[in-house]
Amino acid sequence: MKILVINPNISESVSTLIQAEAQRSASTGTEIAIATAPFGVAYIETRFEALVGAYASACVAAERHGTYDGVVIAAFGDPGLQGIKELIDVPVVGLTESSLVTAAMLGQRFSIVAISSRIKAWYRETVERSHLASRLASIRALDEPLRDIGSVQQDYAGRLKALCNEVVEVDGADVIIIAGAPLAGLAREIRNELPVPVVDGVSSAITQLEGLIRLSPGKATQGSFAQPPVKPNRGLPESLERLMCRSQAE
Repeated sequence: MKILVINPNISESVSTLIQAEAQRSASTGTEIAIATAPFGVAYIETRFEALVGAYASACVAAERHGTYDGVVIAAFGDPGLQGIKELIDVPVVGLTESSLVTAAMLGQRFSIVAISSRIKAWYRETVERSHLASRLASIRALDEPLRDIGSVQQDYAGRLKALCNEVVEVDGADVIIIAGAPLAGLAREIRNELPVPVVDGVSSAITQLEGLIRLSPGKATQGSFAQPPVKPNRGLPESLERLMCRSQAE
């Protein structure tokens, strides 16, 4: 199977981290293709930045349509996830969605460890949309400027591990979700040093998407995830317009 992993940020260093963890998590025979957003910001931290990342991700998914069996939106907060699920005819998953599903199976209450205090409100809203807010113990985050988004794991290793322990000891988390593509792979490195299970978004997304592809559930033709209706449009990239204008009878 072929999986397209879209980094909605423009940081190639983050794409490298995503690719490494995706390859480690993929089954033998699964092909992983990584695509970095062609426009946007270095890392998504706000609702508006997520809006930009969502459009960039939709453009990439449309441009590469037909080359993959499933798509991962590889930013915590899942920018554009629901809309892209409407647009394309193969399974699409996001890091938050996949992390929450994994955490829900491992324990009752989970906490999220993130890279920025500003990001917390958006993350909380994402959890609320999943209808799992009652199981969210806390969101804790780094509270200082980041030197380099590609080296967050190395620059703040001690503080990130301390936050993981705090959500267990202070907030009562049964499971820790390490949030965000810049932290891809960190859970694998520190899982034996923590007292509860720790979840990584990239590995969760790849594993769950492989299962969905094997299940071959089909594309909705009715309901809220059916393809958007065909209507006049202007100024869209050709590949995106082509997908939006497909006959729903296809």
